Amino acid sequence: MNNKLKDIFAENVFNLEVMKEKLPKQVYKKMKKTIQEGASLPKDIANIVANIMKDWAIEKGATHYTHWFHPMTGKTAQKLDSFIERGDDGDIIFELSGKNLIQGEPDASSFPSGGLRATFEARGYTAWDATSYAFIREEGNGKTLYIPTAFYSYTGEALDEKTPLLKSMDVLSKQSIRVLNILGKNNIRRVISNVGAEQEYFLIDKKYFDQRIDLLLTGRTLFGAKAPKGQELDDHYFGMIKERIAKFMNNLDEQLWKLGVLAKTKHNEVAPAQHELAPIYDTANVSTDQNHLVMDLIKKIAPKYNLEALLHEKPFSNLNGSGKHNNWSLSTNLGENLLNPKESPHENIQFLTFLVAIIVAIDKYPELLRISATNAGNDHRLGANEAPPAIISIFLGERLTDLLEQLENGNLTSSKNTGEFKNTIPTLPNLNKDATDRNRTSPFAFTGNKFEFRAVASSSSIAMANIVLNTTVASVLKEIADKLENTNQTDDDILLILQKLIKEHKKIIFNGNGYSENWIKEAQKRELPNLKTSVDAIPELISEKSINLFESMEVFTKNELTSRYHIMLETYSKKIDIEAKTMLYMLSKEIIPATLKTIQKVSNSINSIKKISDKISTKHQENILNILINKFNELEDLKNNLSKERNIAKNIENTLELAIKYKENILPSMEYLRKAVDELEIIMPLEDWPLPDYTQLLFKI
Repeated sequence: MNNKLKDIFAENVFNLEVMKEKLPKQVYKKMKKTIQEGASLPKDIANIVANIMKDWAIEKGATHYTHWFHPMTGKTAQKLDSFIERGDDGDIIFELSGKNLIQGEPDASSFPSGGLRATFEARGYTAWDATSYAFIREEGNGKTLYIPTAFYSYTGEALDEKTPLLKSMDVLSKQSIRVLNILGKNNIRRVISNVGAEQEYFLIDKKYFDQRIDLLLTGRTLFGAKAPKGQELDDHYFGMIKERIAKFMNNLDEQLWKLGVLAKTKHNEVAPAQHELAPIYDTANVSTDQNHLVMDLIKKIAPKYNLEALLHEKPFSNLNGSGKHNNWSLSTNLGENLLNPKESPHENIQFLTFLVAIIVAIDKYPELLRISATNAGNDHRLGANEAPPAIISIFLGERLTDLLEQLENGNLTSSKNTGEFKNTIPTLPNLNKDATDRNRTSPFAFTGNKFEFRAVASSSSIAMANIVLNTTVASVLKEIADKLENTNQTDDDILLILQKLIKEHKKIIFNGNGYSENWIKEAQKRELPNLKTSVDAIPELISEKSINLFESMEVFTKNELTSRYHIMLETYSKKIDIEAKTMLYMLSKEIIPATLKTIQKVSNSINSIKKISDKISTKHQENILNILINKFNELEDLKNNLSKERNIAKNIENTLELAIKYKENILPSMEYLRKAVDELEIIMPLEDWPLPDYTQLLFKI
């Protein structure tokens, strides 16, 4: 397998190794400089690269190419074109011109624009992202060359997630280099934001999935009583992987490896039927591309094993939901990790500078980090003792907290040692002890040489989280560089600036239990925002503070932020409305007819018994019948109330007012309806219930 892995890894990727082999030497050097240092790519080499990329793809069996982009749907999009062109003699030739490599023109009218474009203003452009490798995907019986691209409107606004991500990476690099130059590092050409995105998901048997329209249309169970067993025993977490799941995971690994995705870790997660995949980090834009591939391949491969994958943040009530852990760090083009404290962090001014900058950034803009993790599904899990709370804070652990306390007091003299565990069992080795414990209740935690943002939604792109991290940190680094450039730039000057910053922004640091009620009260005292839902958070995207930040860093314009604000609110309302309509459909088509049949069956049973003998008691059946009739009437009332609330919502045009309506009226109506149906499910005989229950969904794999 090891030899096979070496043979297949990145076999479908047009990476630097392939470029070095196939491109002319000078062209290869220019491509390498663009990829590794962010240098601009001369247009005159596009025809050369395009022709060789096309030949490589055709050798691999590709017949089509596509500009692959990330519109503001949260998913990816592509339009496929074949390589064939008409030759001079009427035959066909295979061609990919430099122009077609660099630029595409998909119709932009049917993608969300949030008011940036009218429906009739259809023209859009895709632009080649040369820093993310092109690759070949096997689809059906064919193969397609995927060219990662950015997506613009005719007037130049970003209609995607990649464009602002690339801008945020550039501005972070620029401001980081300024600070490093002041610190005496004059040979750095680029600072790179690196990301490793862990992905959680559920797998269930496809035959049960196919019997549940709520899973098909919404990705989560809108009804479902708790199974007799859930995750109480903690026996699924890191447990033995079932045979069918293991085969799926092996296939997933292999397909990802072929695409150059460094899939590293796989295991069972906390909830039954829940799993996780973790890759090795890469640059932020490449990791974002690759995480989309991970999600897509999870969904695509599962049916081959009669499974269905669920990426929704909360597919099952009363069980842990799914998210992403966005592991974020900074490194130079020379390979130095700027968040590595090293053995004596109190003497590492470079590390301290970047650490303090990150703390300040999160404290100044916690609302933006919260927004980057928001969607309707994630509202079900944030703060629910399974994911970080909606209150943004930073966990540093004992060592770094002590370090910053010394910095604040102007007495930076020592660093706490990590030590080791002395094992009392002679056959077991002593273990190196980490500098700090882990805190799974913290939304933004330092974990050795990186920060782990644990709140990102499992079905969402990681792009926005990294746009926010890159941009906010860049803005603080700019402030630090501006101040230092007006000093003598000595170590004392730097430490004085850092000391002042940590005094002003230390309130964001919290090393305790983020799930506790005491923390909510403490966070309120510290004036940290508690944006519990998407509707609470999204308006902060267009606050004056947010607009000033993104425009000053040239990552978003005010219009681009406003468009995203409207898209996020519209998506929130539409998703909940689809769930509400699905609930009403299931009631009318499945649950109410099944309940009526059961009422009829119990009633017939009572009458039959009474005909046989008046000495046989029907008290038990009559009690059940009364409960069923009462529940049936309750369902009718709740169904009518939900329909009424939806009808009221139809007349609301303001996107924020509509989202508030869905949050405050329609969601509670749905919750009441679910409670009633789940209580009914417990009463109904198993053979009469029209839906696969939680026991079947979670344990019959």
